[in-house]
Amino acid sequence: MRKGLFLLFFILLALNFTSVITPPRALKIPRVDTLFNEIKVDDYYWLRNRNDPRVVKYLEAENDYTQKVMAHTISLQKILYKEMLARIEETDTTVPVKKKDYYYYTRTEKGKEYPIYCRKYKTLNNIEEVILDQNRLGAEKNYCDIGAIQVSPNNRYLAYTVDTTGNEVYTLYIKDLKTRKLLPEKIENVGSDLIWANDNKTIFYTTLDSTQRPNRVFRHSLFNPPKTDQLVYSELDPAFYLDLSKTKDEQYILLESSTHTTTEIAFLAADHPFGRFKIIKPRRPEVEYYVAHHQNHFFILTNEDAKNFKLLQVPVSKISEENFSLIIPENDSTILEGIETFKNYLVVYERIKGLKKILIINLKDRNSYLVNFPEEVYTLWPGQNPEFNTDTLRFNYSSLTTPHSVFDYNMKIRKRVLKKEYVVHGYDRNNYQSVRLFARALDGTAIPISLVYKKGIKKNGKNPLLLTGYGAYGASFEPYFSSRRLSLLDRGFIYAIAHIRGGGEMGRFWYDQGRLLNKTNTFTDFICCAEYLIDNGYTDPQHLIISGGSAGGMLIGAVLNMRPELFFGAVLNVPFVDVLNTMLDPSLPLTVLEYNEWGNPNNKRYYDLIRAYSPYDNIKAQAYPNILVQADWNDTRVGYWEAAKWTARLRSLKTDNNILLLKTEMGAGHSGPSGRYEYLKDIAFEYAFILDLFGIKR
Repeated sequence: MRKGLFLLFFILLALNFTSVITPPRALKIPRVDTLFNEIKVDDYYWLRNRNDPRVVKYLEAENDYTQKVMAHTISLQKILYKEMLARIEETDTTVPVKKKDYYYYTRTEKGKEYPIYCRKYKTLNNIEEVILDQNRLGAEKNYCDIGAIQVSPNNRYLAYTVDTTGNEVYTLYIKDLKTRKLLPEKIENVGSDLIWANDNKTIFYTTLDSTQRPNRVFRHSLFNPPKTDQLVYSELDPAFYLDLSKTKDEQYILLESSTHTTTEIAFLAADHPFGRFKIIKPRRPEVEYYVAHHQNHFFILTNEDAKNFKLLQVPVSKISEENFSLIIPENDSTILEGIETFKNYLVVYERIKGLKKILIINLKDRNSYLVNFPEEVYTLWPGQNPEFNTDTLRFNYSSLTTPHSVFDYNMKIRKRVLKKEYVVHGYDRNNYQSVRLFARALDGTAIPISLVYKKGIKKNGKNPLLLTGYGAYGASFEPYFSSRRLSLLDRGFIYAIAHIRGGGEMGRFWYDQGRLLNKTNTFTDFICCAEYLIDNGYTDPQHLIISGGSAGGMLIGAVLNMRPELFFGAVLNVPFVDVLNTMLDPSLPLTVLEYNEWGNPNNKRYYDLIRAYSPYDNIKAQAYPNILVQADWNDTRVGYWEAAKWTARLRSLKTDNNILLLKTEMGAGHSGPSGRYEYLKDIAFEYAFILDLFGIKR
């Protein structure tokens, strides 16, 4: 009798356990349409309808399943979170930036999610003035992001934009820094950016259309109701979006209309905010240009008849083709990525053979020189340089082994001073090594790979290795330092970045060879990098994990369909995987803007190409590796349903018993949680998933 009771108990326990770990199955509600004589059946189209209660029910079921499958890793997640938190300086301050009479900086306090924006008058020894505490704005909210934060030219008023949902729709507020009170006007449904005119009472801002594209510019006068704001410009082409900026010398406000590959910039004297914007160069397809002002001239960085960009100069009062003069010609081996003006200097940010450089030009005698850097793999980016009349250039530097560092560089005497290297507790860079390798693509092109690992790693083909990439929009995947990444490196992992085509690491040609009709190069490049790492003993298919986010998630989804046997696991964050359906729907945010990147599938040539690689459409009955998919409910760049549909279809077709998890954050946007502690918890969860695949419990 007792034996029978025990047997019944274990049967019930087994049945209960089975029910707990059984993944949810999404309903199949076929939606049929036809395009170019192809009948398309989408069983999971219904998941796009966020107003359908079955959608939330399904996502919650997936979240519940993920939580149960990952329950045994909770202690590991806590360990990872604690060690990542222990590495950072929780109470910290950025390097102050001088602008006019004030030093501006942000600081963080232990236990608080968000930065505090501060300034000091004249000298750093003066009393601190808190101009905005983001922790107060984010109190009792799941999400809080500051889009723009701008002090008026006379230092009296603060204008800022806030998003509290993650959907990238902002609200504009204005604060009187003298009375410390908000002005009565509150402007909703605005873009992230704003600009002050020099009269200290006029603000220019953008508003959003139904696809959340910044498409109109308004002019607001302080103390007036927003309904009286005047429309300044409306962008009628749905492929273009608007940005606002101001020249460093504060003489001009710039209005940029752009796609990923085309720009048009208009300027307005900041002293005359009620004047009219004038166009510098009318838009031309596939022509980009960027502008900086210096003593009655515009410097113009453009790729017009120059793939890797050239630098021109033109008088502000005589803007015409015949008055443009060439300053720096195009160079096949060097791409010009940005410019910055000072009273006596022009700074040009370049990229040579994939590595960033800084070119300094003395505007008095036109002599120039490069600022050199010692490491084999590194990245740099401009710091805040609001002062025009200075010899000091601030820039940021990092590498796979060097933490984020801030330098002030004296352009006159050619000397750099380290202002701050952000503290990483317990880190010794001498214990780690970074290298740069090159894999061969299918067409013979050399594809750079940046690697970092703890010294002592042996190339025995058994190292766990995390390979990541992006390969879109001409954006370069920079080899930056991450204190969080140490939690993998210290457990024997190698971390690798595949600098595949579609990015901008090796120039504009690199981008063009990975977009539109060349898009499949991005995927095959990544596969070739994975094979190179395997063939050269860094790892093997039983130890190789791949990851990517957004367009990088498309990359991972595509290569999983193409070569699933090559990988042991994959992590896809807010992945753009339902490419064909999204690009066929112009009502969605970004769709029309993305035609220059992926092509318009209403054209059969692009339809066939996208149809051939779109991750959702190419899932097939085959074995896939272990997979974690993460999405955000309020994401307007990549809809939550892309991950949900992809997961649902993959569950119904895959032939293996490997793990497939979908985790949807119901209160965040494209970038995930906005708070720094919540963000660390997200990373700890992701790392716990990866480590658990190898049986690593601590």
